[in-house]
Amino acid sequence: MLRLLFICSRNRWRSPTAEQVFSARPGVECASAGLTHDAETPVTPELLQWADLILVMERDHKTKLQSRFTSQVSGKRVVCLDIPDKFKYMDPGLVQLLEAKVSPYLPT
Repeated sequence: MLRLLFICSRNRWRSPTAEQVFSARPGVECASAGLTHDAETPVTPELLQWADLILVMERDHKTKLQSRFTSQVSGKRVVCLDIPDKFKYMDPGLVQLLEAKVSPYLPT
């Protein structure tokens, strides 16, 4: 089972959409979190340790993650999807981007 953790800023639109889209895939478990203090579900050391693969939406997220959680992300694969903060939850354009950018990392 591949455990994916999707991270954006506030865990309101992009990462929850990704969690929703990929949670029904066979062989995959998903969670999502945000990096800001007011995130719906904040990133925690436990979530980072749980994840096999961490997918962030922006380069800035990767930088913050590595700065704040250095030991928890050490040795973990952190992938930046380069998806800007311009989509609402389950926006069809966001779903399409996520499918294209995340699918190569999923088990076949």
